Order: sequence, then structure tokens, then C-alpha cells
Amino acid sequence: MQQVSSRDRGLNYGDGFFTTVKISAGKLERWEGHLKRLAQCANALYFPEIDYRALTEQCECASREVAQGVLKVVITRGEGGRGYGLPEEPQVTTLVSLSSYPAHYARWHDEGVTLALSDVRLGHQPMLAGLKTLNRLEQVLIKQNAAHKAADDVLVLDLHGQVIESSAANILIYKDKHWYTPDLSHCGIQGVFLSSLQQHNAIQTTSLSLESVYVADAVYLCNSLMGLVPVRQIENHCFNLDKAHAWAKELVVRS
Repeated sequence: MQQVSSRDRGLNYGDGFFTTVKISAGKLERWEGHLKRLAQCANALYFPEIDYRALTEQCECASREVAQGVLKVVITRGEGGRGYGLPEEPQVTTLVSLSSYPAHYARWHDEGVTLALSDVRLGHQPMLAGLKTLNRLEQVLIKQNAAHKAADDVLVLDLHGQVIESSAANILIYKDKHWYTPDLSHCGIQGVFLSSLQQHNAIQTTSLSLESVYVADAVYLCNSLMGLVPVRQIENHCFNLDKAHAWAKELVVRS
């Protein structure tokens, strides 16, 4: 069993980052995209060089016998430093763990999901926007708030009322034969699945008001684990599920 020191900076300051990977038939889906995410986080947080080749071997070994599951990689700066100050020679801590695949995602994909509006709004920090760091207290509060809503998940806005994401997924909308996703330059997480979609499809990044989402032809959630999931209702606004499934087939989705 992997252990973490009580002095680890990831535990004390959230000084680190992570990614979660879907395992299918012993293979890591979109692994190159996950490596890119880890590298972006490492560069943005001034981490030392990470041996991604060794990490890849470790993760491939851990997932080899897994038919379907979830692999999580957590990387922290390890121990050291005075207070918030960085250690001169950080010894990076890498944690790899496995968990079962969420069973409800198959139902969500077929039946769509309902969304309520989160009472918790995301603050702005452009230096960390898009990154999946260990600082996830906003998401903890969002999940707690979502537990009291009569919906499958919540739609999360920023401080200015712009649509950003759900509690744990990116947002994609279809309107007048065009695809759009929220601007994440000030807050939110840039998902690996969304990045893959943007590489192979014409998806415009733009500021999305709540009203623009309500009048969309279709709305979707997406992340590396659930894939692309249609939204059938947001508050009192309903969407045509059959059309959403049909439009989703227009997207090029690669693993």
C-alpha cells in the first residue's frame, strides 16, 4: 500500500495535480492526452522534471488485468520547504490507484441526465484555470450542494454568471448546426475528453450565458470516464433526447 507523509505538500497545501483515466480491456484510454495534462500542470506549478516513461510503465502494469475501471494518478511536490516556500530540491511523490468504473454512466448515456443550478459559484484564478490541481475545495462544496438538489448533477456558473462546467464534467452545446464549449480561461478544468474532441471537431470556445444554454438545441456533459452524455433537462428547460443522440453521432470521438 502506498503511503503519504504527514508533511507532504500535497496534503498540507494542495501542492500537486492529478488525472483520472478510463481503463478498457486493460488499456489506458487517451493516455497521451492525460500525459499532456500532467505535463501542463507540472510546468505551470514549477515542478521538477518528471519521468513520464516510468510513470507510463507503472500505469500500464497496474491496468493490464483490468477489464473496465478507473486509474488515478496523483503527483505532489513531496516534503520540504519552509511554510509555503518551495524546497530547493523537491522529491516528487507519485501515487497510482485503481477503482471500479461508475455503473450509472451507462444509464446516463442512454437516458440522459437532469441538471439543477449550483448555488456555489467558481472564483477566478487565471494562473490555475484549466488545470486539475489538488485544490478542489470548490468542487467539494459543489458536490455537497448538489446532494440537496433533485437532479443527477448541477450546472456550475462563475462569479459573473457565465456557464463553466458541471460538478465534474465539461459542457458542450449544439446550436444551429454548430458546437460550442465554455471559455475556461479564468476558471474551470480543461478535460482530456474535451481536448480530444476539439482536436478532431470544429468546436468554438466562447463565453456562454445561462440563457444561451437554455435555448441550445442540445446540451452535453463530457469527461474521460463518462464520455459524451446528453442532458435532457436543466431546471424547467427540456431538450429532445433523440435529437441529442443523433447529433452526438456527428462528432468524431477517438480513444
